[in-house]
Parts: sequence; C-alpha cells; structure tokens
Amino acid sequence: FDGCNNLTTVDLVGVEGMYNTLLLESWRDDIYHEIDSINYLLPNTHADRKTDLICIWIRSVLDKMEHYKAEHNRLLKEHMVQLELAIWKVKLDQKGDNKSTLQVHSTERVKIDEGNAREEKRIMSGADIIIKNVIPFLKMG
Repeated sequence: FDGCNNLTTVDLVGVEGMYNTLLLESWRDDIYHEIDSINYLLPNTHADRKTDLICIWIRSVLDKMEHYKAEHNRLLKEHMVQLELAIWKVKLDQKGDNKSTLQVHSTERVKIDEGNAREEKRIMSGADIIIKNVIPFLKMG
C-alpha cells in the first residue's frame, strides 16, 4: 500500500461475528475501537508508511483477539468448576441415597465412609456429562 496517497480507510467485511462472540461488552467495544482505529490513522500517515501501519494494525487486532479468547477460556474453566460444584451439591443434598455409608461404632470409620460417599456422589453426579454438553455452546470459534 506504500505510495497509495488516496488510501484513507479500511473496511473489514465479516468481522462482526468475530467481536460479537466476545463475552463482555467492554471487550467488544475495545475490539471495535481497535478495528476502527486504522481509519483515524491512515489519513494522517505518509503514503510511504501506510503498508507498515496496516501491518502493525492487523497484528494489534489479532493480538487483542487472542488475549480476549484466552481470557474467555480462563473464565469458562472457572465457571465450569462452579457448575460442577453446584451439581455435586445438589447430589449431596438429595436424601435417601446413603448406600455407601456404613454404620460403624467408630467415629473415625464413619468419617472415612462419609468422605467416600461424598467422593462417590461427586463422581456419579453426572457433572462430567452436563459440562461436556454445555462447553461447546460457550467456546469461542
């Protein structure tokens, strides 16, 4: 683009889907402004520097998107842990499913058996199935 004196704007086609997938509105606004920033910089850039400016701008947009995708995935993992814990809690709160707990006179033995029952309910809660089916709807493309 060097030497293109009349190049003053860049219109990206099809990027709405890219920044609409971002989780937070502030992230979407940031990416939108980053994408639009080239149109404020190009008119004031010497014709011999336009290619360099566009390359820097593209790298900046891609870097921001990668940052927000990584942050999105971090938040997704955090919320999946919360979902798993909530499902486990529901399973623990269910009454009448105490087959795993042995009635023994020793309090230490009962504590161990209660711990095993809690672990068994965590494993058998079905959270892994629920999470496996929820994550695809929450992942970014």
